[in-house]
Amino acid sequence: MWDWNGTLFHDIDAVVGATNAVFEPYGLGSYDADRFRAVYTRPIWAAYERMLGRPLREGEWEVLDLGFHDAYHRLMLECGLAEDALSALDAWKAAGGRQSLLSMWEHERLVPKITELGIDRHFTRIDGLRGVTGGHKAEWMVAHLAALGVDPADVLVIGDSLDDAHAARHVGARAVLYTGGMTGRADLMACGVPVVDTLTDALNHA
Repeated sequence: MWDWNGTLFHDIDAVVGATNAVFEPYGLGSYDADRFRAVYTRPIWAAYERMLGRPLREGEWEVLDLGFHDAYHRLMLECGLAEDALSALDAWKAAGGRQSLLSMWEHERLVPKITELGIDRHFTRIDGLRGVTGGHKAEWMVAHLAALGVDPADVLVIGDSLDDAHAARHVGARAVLYTGGMTGRADLMACGVPVVDTLTDALNHA
């Protein structure tokens, strides 16, 4: 089971750029990828509270989330697949493996983007977020696996965040975490699951 943002889709520059845009009025200074990874967590509003050094005020999350996505959907047009995403997808397909994709990005945007990039043929099921953004992935993974009708013990989750690993643990699947996304290596290593620098290497744990 593949994650999308920060895993198959290399969008860290768009995420950081959109974050800088939405927080510019707060005078926090610009983030680069490493500084962003140091504060990133899910749910995403918790990362925003880390950045601000205070709890979000009533209604503030909704304004920040809308502003972030407005900027992200412009900046992501310059992003593409991770360097070895296509070769990893092809390799697992050639090995006879099944692949699915579960993302916390909006479903109605996710499916057309995957189709545009020509990789939709690799997946037996694609699920994006249908509902409020920013939460944890575990409940969505439960529904995704139920729809697939597979034993979680036979599933390897490949993602880039601690939330991916926590969701996998919640459903009884295994996980491997990729360093090309939103979370720093040290935090990934502390999670207690394998950590890899390429998506092809992730398949060695399948």
